[in-house]
Amino acid sequence: MSSAFTLQDSLSLSDLRTFVARAGRVEDGSVRLIATNGVLAVYAAVLYPSGLLDESPTVLGLRTFAIVDDADSAPTVFDAVVPVGSLLGRLERLEGEVRDAAAPVTVTLPMQVHTVTWAAISPPRGGWTPLAPLPSDVLDASARAGIEEIATAIPTGTGEQIVHRVRSEVWARPIAGHQHVPAGAAFAAFGLGFLATPAPNAAPDAEPETVRVYETGPWTRLSTKRGHVLVKRRAWSLAQ
Repeated sequence: MSSAFTLQDSLSLSDLRTFVARAGRVEDGSVRLIATNGVLAVYAAVLYPSGLLDESPTVLGLRTFAIVDDADSAPTVFDAVVPVGSLLGRLERLEGEVRDAAAPVTVTLPMQVHTVTWAAISPPRGGWTPLAPLPSDVLDASARAGIEEIATAIPTGTGEQIVHRVRSEVWARPIAGHQHVPAGAAFAAFGLGFLATPAPNAAPDAEPETVRVYETGPWTRLSTKRGHVLVKRRAWSLAQ
C-alpha cells in the first residue's frame, strides 16, 4: 500500500487543505482517504449514529482530486483513515513551501487510526438513480435553521450526551417537502462549502443553483460542482 500521494499542482493542494479544514470544523476527528485509478477520494464524517438507539443517519462529505503517478513506480493505491489535525498540518506546511505553483506536490500520509466506526461504511460507486433536484437555497435555509435551533436549545455548559441527542434529533429530521433528505445533509453541504454563495451583484430574482439528487438502496447522494454529500438512512427509514 502506498504511503503518499501526489497532487497535480499547488491549486489542488490549497483546495484539499480548505476542504480538510472545513471538515475539521464540522467534526474534529478523522478523514478517510482512498486512492485508486489516479483519483484521491476524501471522505469526511458530518453525522453518524453512536449506538443502536441513535436515530442519526450517516452523513458523509466527499471531495475527489486527481493524483499523479510516477511512470517508473507502481500506481498509488491506499485506503487510510488519518486524523484531521495531522493531515491539515502537513498540507499547511507544504503550502508554505511551494515555489512553483504549477509543479506537482507530494503529500505523505500521517499515521493511521483504526477505531473510527463510520469509516467501515462504504457508499456504492454505481447504480445511482436520479431524483428530482433540489434548489441550493432550500438546503441553505434548512442548515441555517437547524444551526439556530441547536444553538437556542443547548445552553452553555450542557453535558455532551444531551448535546448529541439534540443535534441528532435536529439533523435526522427530514427537510420539509423532501422526505428522503435529512436536514443533516443540508448541514453537510453548508458546512463543507458545497453550496454556492450568491454573487454580490446578483439580481434579486436570480435562480438558485440546482443540487442534483440520486438514490440507490438506503443511500442518497447530493451533488454540486464543489462536492458530494452521501446519506445512509437508518434501516427503519428505508420506506421513506
